[in-house]
Amino acid sequence: MKRSGTADLPLHYGAVPPWLAERMAKLGRAITEVILMEYGKADYIRRLSEPCWFQSLGAVMGMDWHSSGITTSVLGALKKAINPLSKELGIYICGGKGSHSRQVPNELLAIGEQTGLNAQQLVRCSKLSAKVDNTAIQDGFQLYLHSFIVSNEGEWTVIQQGLNDATGTARRYHWHSQQLQSFVNEPHTAICGLQPGNILNLVDNEAAPTRSGILTLSNNESPNDLLVEIQHLTMPAHHEVQAKDVDLKRLGAMLWLTHEKKPADFEELLLLEGMGPRTLQSLALVSEVIHGTNTRFKDPARFAFAHGGKDGHPFPVPTKVYDETINVLHKAVEKAKIGQSDKLQAIKKLTELAQKAEENFIPNDNFEQLIEKERNESWRYEGRTVMGKAKPPSKRSKGVQLRLF
Repeated sequence: MKRSGTADLPLHYGAVPPWLAERMAKLGRAITEVILMEYGKADYIRRLSEPCWFQSLGAVMGMDWHSSGITTSVLGALKKAINPLSKELGIYICGGKGSHSRQVPNELLAIGEQTGLNAQQLVRCSKLSAKVDNTAIQDGFQLYLHSFIVSNEGEWTVIQQGLNDATGTARRYHWHSQQLQSFVNEPHTAICGLQPGNILNLVDNEAAPTRSGILTLSNNESPNDLLVEIQHLTMPAHHEVQAKDVDLKRLGAMLWLTHEKKPADFEELLLLEGMGPRTLQSLALVSEVIHGTNTRFKDPARFAFAHGGKDGHPFPVPTKVYDETINVLHKAVEKAKIGQSDKLQAIKKLTELAQKAEENFIPNDNFEQLIEKERNESWRYEGRTVMGKAKPPSKRSKGVQLRLF
């Protein structure tokens, strides 16, 4: 196994409101089930180990697009939604924030009893990954969250997060069992966070001489010299979504596709009949989270244009649209279970059409107007934030002819 990457995030406090937490669990379950059906358990575990994909998943779920809260809320939603179905799905989510993190060994031992996996080895991996990120890498971040996600086939990912009170930031660490060769030599798949200055990193490849003096390795864990690609994700401090945070070509092409094309242009997509452009917009971004390739998630803020954010950035969460998206996915999954996969294939087709539309697309510079339009119309879709429900604008805007798409 190895660490797959890291993410640096502004440290945010506060709870997820129940109306959003419930929807996040339902959407998380639906997305998980589609990925498992289409790509399998190993691919699902791999995705969770990638910081950009994980951040995009949180954004499409309606969480704050850049904050540390994505980690705790997404893992909490997935654990709530997936664990009751673990026997059926073959995915188990352990641990969490604070005291929940200390339950990982007991949870893994129980999973070992159910699946026949080597629970003692899994517990050892859990403890070692936490030890590396909390002790071997002295970067100023103290771990407060540790989650261990494992399949019944033995592949796993670790996602853990630390905080730095002095800088007001959090750092998320990702590990992936398939890529890790050594716990002490470049083990991470990604580390997400800001560079606070000089860091004592005892698992860096160049720290091998230092490690040899302070670490004793078992015979089957001799360090290997590895050249690995580590994903680093650094989210900005500003709360609002700015044009520089988004790939405007990709966003604009998707908006053009879902708002300007007519239903007749999608005759092969049976599920689109009767669906409005706003729900189609959300579904297209959810589809990309499910079917997009690794390179599609470098701008997680773009996925906030599916269901907004609980804090109102880029706009309030359109709960009516959110519920319609969940309903479409749920029905597609249920039909696929009985051999009728037309709706799942239609959802996949959305991603293909959006990518094709990007080829010659040139966006215009009216990003702020796009956000203003979403906010002005939020009340129509029962928009909500942690501060309350969206209301109609006091003064009707004359309407901006958007040419971003």
